[in-house]
Amino acid sequence: MVPELSIDRTLLKPGLRLAVGLSGGADSVALLRALAERSTELGLVLHAAHLHHGLRGAEAEGDLEFARALARELGMPFHEARVETAAEAAKHGESIEEAARRLRYQWFRKLLSEVPLDAIATAHTRDDQAETVLAKFLRGAWTEGLSGIYPEIESPEGRILRPLLGATRGEVEAYLRALGQGWREDSSNGDPAYTRNRIRHELLPLLEGWNPRLREHLAQMAELARDEDAWWQGEMARLAPQLLFLGRPVRSGGRAHADGDGLAMDVTRLAALAPAAQRRLLRFAAEQLVAGPDFGATEMLRALALTGRAGQRLELAQGLRAERTARELRLTVGAGAEEMVPEYTGEIPGEIVALAFGLRLRIEIVVRDGSAESRAAAPATVATLRNWKPGDRVRLRYSSGERKVKEVLERLRVTGSGRAIWPVLEVGGRIVWMKGVELEPEGGIGVVAIPLE
Repeated sequence: MVPELSIDRTLLKPGLRLAVGLSGGADSVALLRALAERSTELGLVLHAAHLHHGLRGAEAEGDLEFARALARELGMPFHEARVETAAEAAKHGESIEEAARRLRYQWFRKLLSEVPLDAIATAHTRDDQAETVLAKFLRGAWTEGLSGIYPEIESPEGRILRPLLGATRGEVEAYLRALGQGWREDSSNGDPAYTRNRIRHELLPLLEGWNPRLREHLAQMAELARDEDAWWQGEMARLAPQLLFLGRPVRSGGRAHADGDGLAMDVTRLAALAPAAQRRLLRFAAEQLVAGPDFGATEMLRALALTGRAGQRLELAQGLRAERTARELRLTVGAGAEEMVPEYTGEIPGEIVALAFGLRLRIEIVVRDGSAESRAAAPATVATLRNWKPGDRVRLRYSSGERKVKEVLERLRVTGSGRAIWPVLEVGGRIVWMKGVELEPEGGIGVVAIPLE
């Protein structure tokens, strides 16, 4: 008898057009087979999607052929693409793991914008959750980091779902064996050069000698951390308007603010909060200024607010500055990351090489005539590649109106220090390109910025 595989059905609504990220490994094969068996019952329209990372040579080619064949056997559309992960990792100063993940989700967003899909499902299991939580703990994550892999995340293009988080890797393999379904083994999964492999094959088994239920407990910790982080987000939405103020107080009452004035908070009211709320509020305020203080920096801010003297100042990482007045703690961003990034200009058509962003962009004029697109020369126009700034707005492809860049980054789950440097391309006062998303072309002529390999 084939055991039933645990699938989170709450993520799957009738009529959902869903692509499964199909690497060929046991987890993704099991997810695809389980969803295919229940597609009629659940009302799903299924696709399969495979990204060739340009690694592992013939073995990766075999993975692609396996994924193609399985999709064909199950009678579903198959989408594929190729990237050069090693070159991307070298260009951006990333590990292979980091580059592979970035490229994978970048392609998922592209697929969601180009194919009539509502969501993409990845086959993360409870074991992956445990490994992720442990890895983040070792890096010194805050509680939101310990929330691990989210069952559902949203991007401007669509949703990413993880319906297999309740299943273990052992259950996945037992399910496939009962079906008589094979899968592909990734030889790099045993390579100790990768951090996740050392956690999977060395650290977790060692810790399970102390607690055999460790993976289960780490997954439970992630769920607790997610729920607590969601509660804190609501609490910050309540507290921030009461305690955070723009600009500086004026003698006539009220406040005046201008660019660079930052945020301020009443130190007496801050002191009345519990330490947990103090830390959250300080970090929330700093993140509004595109800075993400670590634990040490947050404690320095607390000390300045609670025991500091008027006139005392702090200079922290990412250009975050704090000043204590008689009644307030004021936070500003000075010569921080976003100010140190230079702006780059270039003609259209042309190229911009931007070392600060790790980008080389080719910029062209795209003339749209009906449904056809043709590239053509156009009078030289200046384009500016720069860091985003508060107030910037973009219009996403297939979106009905403009959105703040800040809101787009939040939906992409780019927060804290990760969003301090995020490039946009401006032409004629409008942003026509933004890293990580597809924008709606302006009128009949749009500017296309293409990252070069």
